[in-house]
Amino acid sequence: MKLATRTLRVRTKGPGFSDITSDVRAWVREQAAKDGQLTLFVRHTSASLVIQENADPDVLGDLQRFMERIAPWDAALYAHTTEGADDMPAHIRSALTQTAITIPVLGGEPVLGTWQAIYLWEHRARGSTREIVLQLLC
Repeated sequence: MKLATRTLRVRTKGPGFSDITSDVRAWVREQAAKDGQLTLFVRHTSASLVIQENADPDVLGDLQRFMERIAPWDAALYAHTTEGADDMPAHIRSALTQTAITIPVLGGEPVLGTWQAIYLWEHRARGSTREIVLQLLC
């Protein structure tokens, strides 16, 4: 068995989704693995990873608006405000989603459905550079 690791750095512009599918696919192809298991882990407590529809951008907009309703940026609602009014809501949003995902790799490709993409979901109001650790076990 072989274990390959890479850290992918993604610059975000604020709340919303960054499609990282092509970067992940390219790295998996570079590994020349036939079959295996890919794990992605975001090294932050105010961002998350999701596999979501890539065909209709309204899906991503609806998800963002839903999160804004259930975890609003209102400092009066939270005790933890040290890093700003957006920090605690970002922690809640991250807790409700995922910081790690696992995807099978078959024939040298991550196995995703026709309408699926891998997204980094930024939950803070300001942009940031996020690190995602990719590990491929094959």
